[in-house]
Amino acid sequence: MTDSLTTYKLILLYMLDKVDFPLTNSQLSEFILDRGYTSYFTLQQAINELLDAELIHSRQVRNSSFYSLTESGKETLEFFGKNIPKAMRNDADNFLNEHHYQLKNENTTLADYYQEKPNLFIVNCEIREENHKLIALSLSVTTKEQAIAICDNWKKHNADIYTYLIQTLLMGKK
Repeated sequence: MTDSLTTYKLILLYMLDKVDFPLTNSQLSEFILDRGYTSYFTLQQAINELLDAELIHSRQVRNSSFYSLTESGKETLEFFGKNIPKAMRNDADNFLNEHHYQLKNENTTLADYYQEKPNLFIVNCEIREENHKLIALSLSVTTKEQAIAICDNWKKHNADIYTYLIQTLLMGKK
């Protein structure tokens, strides 16, 4: 079990090292579980142990955990990465290549909300590229339903909204 768990931890570090954006628990699970490498519970154990060892960092947005590699995680991977079976490494490379655009898109467009006080919810919407914010927008609404709708619609229409804002704001510059 320990050797297998170590391998799962290493492949998670490997995958996080291969992308320039965080991966969600769901995305990591899709890779590991769809290939039948291990169970959901063993995967979560591996993720939690990586977090406890500060080899990965987690950020919560709504109902998703976004994981990224820490400097210690990179060093660990450099030292132990050769222990990842070649077939598993190839599977990870293929998965990341085939799903790169989808994975990145899911992780660069973020929307979350919180309740400031009764009848006041703050919705934060972002578009990120690598580690830079292209846009950050905060809106105040009066109901949780409105906040949820804005978060959901931001995911669907963020490119149109961004384009509209840029074009509108630049027109005054002429």
